Amino acid sequence: MYKNVTQKLISAHRVEGEMRPDSEIGLKIDQTLCQDATGTMVMLECEAMQLSRTKAEISVQYIDHNLLQTDFKNADDHLFLLSACKRFGIHYSGPGNGVSHPVHMERFGKPGKTLLGSDSHTCAAGSLGMLAIGAGGLEVAMAIAGQPFHVNMPKIWGVKLTGTLPDWVSAKDVILELLRRHDVDGGIGKIIEYYGPGLKCLSAMDRHVIANMGAELGATTSVFPSDEVTRDFLTLQQREADWKEILADSNATYDEYEEIDLSQLEPLIALPSSPGKVVPVKDVAGRPIYQAMIGSSANPGLRDFAVAAEMVAGKQIFPGISFDINPTSRQILENMVELGILEKLIRAGGRIHQTGCNGCIGMGQAPATNKISLRTVPRNFPGRSGTKEDLVYLCSPETAAASALMGVITDPRTLSMKIYPRFQEPKQIVINETMLLAPESIQSSAELAKGPNIEPLPEFSILPDTIMAPVLIKVGDDISTDTILPAGAKVLPFRSNIPGISRFVFEQIDPSYQQRALANQKTGSIILGGSNYGQGSSREHAAIAPRYLGVQAVIAKSFARIHKQNLINFGILPLVFANPSDYVDIQQGDILTFKNIREAIQKESVITVQNTSQNKTYTLYHSLSPRELMILLAGGLINWMKQK
Repeated sequence: MYKNVTQKLISAHRVEGEMRPDSEIGLKIDQTLCQDATGTMVMLECEAMQLSRTKAEISVQYIDHNLLQTDFKNADDHLFLLSACKRFGIHYSGPGNGVSHPVHMERFGKPGKTLLGSDSHTCAAGSLGMLAIGAGGLEVAMAIAGQPFHVNMPKIWGVKLTGTLPDWVSAKDVILELLRRHDVDGGIGKIIEYYGPGLKCLSAMDRHVIANMGAELGATTSVFPSDEVTRDFLTLQQREADWKEILADSNATYDEYEEIDLSQLEPLIALPSSPGKVVPVKDVAGRPIYQAMIGSSANPGLRDFAVAAEMVAGKQIFPGISFDINPTSRQILENMVELGILEKLIRAGGRIHQTGCNGCIGMGQAPATNKISLRTVPRNFPGRSGTKEDLVYLCSPETAAASALMGVITDPRTLSMKIYPRFQEPKQIVINETMLLAPESIQSSAELAKGPNIEPLPEFSILPDTIMAPVLIKVGDDISTDTILPAGAKVLPFRSNIPGISRFVFEQIDPSYQQRALANQKTGSIILGGSNYGQGSSREHAAIAPRYLGVQAVIAKSFARIHKQNLINFGILPLVFANPSDYVDIQQGDILTFKNIREAIQKESVITVQNTSQNKTYTLYHSLSPRELMILLAGGLINWMKQK
């Protein structure tokens, strides 16, 4: 049988199930990745499971989200994570070493391997011919403990790339084009595999940009072949021995097909406040801006900074513009210094920030009220920047730099520059691993360093026989985990304190929600959602905190993959409307009753719920596998594992 790259990767790691679309499969996980916003909970979960040492080939803990140390909380958590790495045999990438995804690509990414990460943009490693999937922290903890990762077998969506990119058009415009065509839910239930002659003009870091933002399409992951481009990258990283060729067979097929002629692309931009609201830059040119930001996991490569530096070299950015530069790894930063890139950006007026996620997650760099911020980050969900009523646009480094020079949104093709500053990768780069601590270099410790803000993981009860609870909140379509539980400097320091972080559930859209939820904590409550509920970040806190507040079920038109699994993992019943129009009928405050719910969900996938406030009945369904049913009935994955 002829196989594409995705099929080869899954076949090599499948330990359970059949490779039929929507059939649950279990995958052996070779590598795991955690970042600090989610990793603190992962390590507490490893402790709860009484894990001794990681069973994965490589496990890495990165400190890249909560870098602002305005009080003791983040600093304490960094020490806690270091102690956990000592205890569980995990590599430790300390604060200042860089964003997890580019650092992992530089030092650990290996063609043919599987990677499970507690960050939704883990899929970026697909750029190296890996099967890299973002998941909730508890699933990553299970992978660290040597357990397989379970997922419904996705459809494989083949995207053929032809032609070459024109001047002033780059990898960001490729993924924005897919988002323009298919919006934020176009990839749900799919793995995107890129192939075709157009791949030759995309470097490994260009592919990283595209694979990273496959998460914004809702895709399970994105996959590129491992070819000579991959080999060149690993050779530059002094890791050529880790390369192996993985190509699709010449007669391989895909479940779905798409084609992008790279030569026909133009500079694109996503309007506030969704990565799917994509238009040509020329259509919005001339709008005044306040900020232009370059960096983040979505545009982390050396070329992304180098091209911008050449564009502004010898010039000054427009007066009053905040030109924010976020180096994405210590390696990138050191090479920016060596090659003179940093100097050009600084002399032009750039503001240099520490290596990390920073403004992408609202950790500083928040834009001014009602002012436009152009960013090369992957997401622009409402309020994610740290400013509640923000106006964040997503664009390429070329568009961001051109706009910083002109003070308005600018199509870079309209600049007076005669030559497009194409970047040639150096033959040799600076590689410094001193801030990346290997397990054998860290003194073993059995004690976890827990500061006063770190609380143990709450224990949750089993799913009750009867649920009779109010709908405490009704939300619309495409509600992100940032909306359910924001990131940012105020909230994320409580990531290791579930009672503390629960104060912020739905704070952005309904500040009174938490008070109502606490009043119904013992009797329980229900959330009503629209389509694609829970899109975006993988942070499981958006499930744990509602569960702590008493949420027993979420009823929606449809769910984003990772959040749905997080709900199951913490004992919240995810149900979908059989008739989506019933969503309109149910109102906030209505009392919904499920009788004999434990028996009902085991007997069949279709169940009924009584709206006792309106004396009406609705039909709902679930798509739980037998394994997921057992987890839910036990009250969550940890309870189930203890039973086993």
